[in-house]
Amino acid sequence: MATLNPAHVQAVIRAINEGPYIKHLAMVIKEMGVGSATVELTVGNAHLNPFGGIHGGAYASLIDTAAYWAAYCEIDPGVGLISIDLKIDYLAPLSSGIIISKGRSIKIGKSMCLAEAAAMDQDGKWLAHGTSKMMITRGLQSIEDAFRFTGFAALPPKFI
Repeated sequence: MATLNPAHVQAVIRAINEGPYIKHLAMVIKEMGVGSATVELTVGNAHLNPFGGIHGGAYASLIDTAAYWAAYCEIDPGVGLISIDLKIDYLAPLSSGIIISKGRSIKIGKSMCLAEAAAMDQDGKWLAHGTSKMMITRGLQSIEDAFRFTGFAALPPKFI
């Protein structure tokens, strides 16, 4: 098996962190590697529901993002992923602080991937857990498309 290129991973992290939705939610992809990814979100007023707790959609976006990037490093170059099913279990509320979501790929197939992610507070308390089923696409939503959209030009090879 080819080795994941660290320069590719760092370039992807830089570009994705400049994406409009990631910036809008104030999420930051901290790291990714074969079968894993870590995404953080600093909870602000914009993440809160009318009752003062984090909105479930913020948890869902965080978990979906961590699961997606955990699977990304294992798929072939030039293909993309599209989330087709996301299941979230909300375990605890939160109104401030940093949420850390750790994603893990479970199964990478020829046309489908399954990944999971947990969202925890800074003390390791579980806040939410989810699974994401993703379809592998060819010619649609590839990392090259993301680079064009975010304005990043050079993308080092994925594997060395």
